[in-house]
Amino acid sequence: MGAVGDHGPLGERAAAVSSVKGHRLFAAVYDRLNGQAERTWLGSRRAGLVAQAGGDVLEIGAGTGANLGHYRDATRVMAAEPDPAMRARLARHLSRAMVPVEVADAPAERLGFPDESFDTVVSTLVLCSVVDPDAALAEIRRVLRPGGRLLVLEHVRGEGRRARWQDRVTPLWRRVGAGCHPNRDTGAAIVRAGFHLDHAERFEPPRVPAIVRPFVEIVARPDSTGPKPQDVS
Repeated sequence: MGAVGDHGPLGERAAAVSSVKGHRLFAAVYDRLNGQAERTWLGSRRAGLVAQAGGDVLEIGAGTGANLGHYRDATRVMAAEPDPAMRARLARHLSRAMVPVEVADAPAERLGFPDESFDTVVSTLVLCSVVDPDAALAEIRRVLRPGGRLLVLEHVRGEGRRARWQDRVTPLWRRVGAGCHPNRDTGAAIVRAGFHLDHAERFEPPRVPAIVRPFVEIVARPDSTGPKPQDVS
C-alpha cells in the first residue's frame, strides 16, 4: 500500500498467525503521511469511488481502514488485510463503518473465498504494492459475481522521462514504502486480466511527489470475452 499519503453488527475474522511480515513502522505513520492528501483531495476521491460499492463487498488491502466510513449501500464488507500491523490498526477503526464489516487475513494473490462471492471489489492504493498484480487481478476476477464491478484508485506509471525515473527509483522506493512500485501500469494490467473499463480517469493530484503520479480512478467489470483467471495467474 503506497502512501501519498446507526452501525451494523461488526465482526473480525483474522488468522491466528499471519504469513505476511508486518511493516510496523510504516503502519504506525501511514495515516499521518497521508493526512494532508486525505484532507485536500484523497478523502473526497475515496468517498466518491467507495460510495459506488454495493451488495457484498470485498476490499483488498484495507490497510488502516481509511475507506470504512465511506460505504453506504453495501450489504456487508469483507476487509482483507494480510499485514498484521495494518490489520491491528484496521480493527481499532471498525466503529467508523456504517455497514457490517469483517476483517480477514488474506493476501490479494490468494484470497481464499469461493468463486463469485462478491458483487464489488474495492482496491485503493493497493495494486502498487501487491507481490504479483496479475495473480491478484485474476483472484479478483474469480471472486466477482457476473455483473460485478472492480473499483480502483491508484497511482500509476507516468510517461517519458518521468517513467524512466520511476523505473530507476523503484528498487529503493519499494524497500522504504512497504513494497510500493511507482512504475506499475495498473490500468493495462486490469485490461490484461480480462476486465472492461467502464470508467477510467487519469489525473494529477496536487502536492503529490512526481514520482508517484499520475493517479487513475477506474470502474471495471469482468469481460466475458477476456482471458480466464487461470490464464493470467
